[in-house]
Amino acid sequence: MTTTLRPAEPLQQHTDGTRSRRYQVCVNSRPVGEIHLSTSPSLGDSVARVLDIRIAEPDRRHGRATVAALAAEEVARGWGCRQIETLVPASADIALRLFETLGYTLRNRGMEKVLGAAAPPLPPGSGARPMTVAEFDAWQAHECEHYAGEWMARGLSEATARAKARDDHARLLPDGLATDGMLFSVLEHEGTRVGTLWVALQDTRAFVFDVATDAAHRGRGHGRTLMLLAERQAIGAGRPVLGLNVFAGNAPAERLYESLGYETTTRSLAKPLL
Repeated sequence: MTTTLRPAEPLQQHTDGTRSRRYQVCVNSRPVGEIHLSTSPSLGDSVARVLDIRIAEPDRRHGRATVAALAAEEVARGWGCRQIETLVPASADIALRLFETLGYTLRNRGMEKVLGAAAPPLPPGSGARPMTVAEFDAWQAHECEHYAGEWMARGLSEATARAKARDDHARLLPDGLATDGMLFSVLEHEGTRVGTLWVALQDTRAFVFDVATDAAHRGRGHGRTLMLLAERQAIGAGRPVLGLNVFAGNAPAERLYESLGYETTTRSLAKPLL
């Protein structure tokens, strides 16, 4: 039996610059499912994304999804993409195994914690204050460089990674330090600066975009204190859930978040297209 993809719609060109197309998954010309492929809105035309893949129940467990996903890679190569990605919910074990079998590797995890009603106290000697304009300018320059480096380490070209860092900061922080709903804090311990925190107040939750302990003060528990500060800010703003993203391979951060009660909600997987 031959498994192929058949276009189910014309190629879609979207206002955000991405393109997408739905395909029927066919076995000997008989439709058995669907796959939805697009380019990445945040990483550009060089990265394709599997938005959805579904095989009808009677045709599951026969390798149809595997062949369809491989065929989607060929479509992505035809689009000129050099990498392909997908987002898998934490509960979708079958999908996770499928993409791992095809050579996709974990790039980052989305995590969340449902917060209690009472804000946790900070350790004795620790306190927070708003970031100054000068501190924000220095922080943003450093953070853009660091953020681009994280993406380069995960297979993006330098030009694409730097464009993503620049565009993400421009989109999220149109008014810089004064952007509505963004909280920038400096953590101090015994009067000495030890770290920084960026928390966004979204519609139904808060989100930690960046948490960093200054290099000279690492290994002393200040990362945990910064996360407790994030919880305090979320609870104080009436946001019952706190989310974050953690890149794969950052074992200290992963251990910290798990010890604080964060649970994985999504896994982002990626694969180079050679």
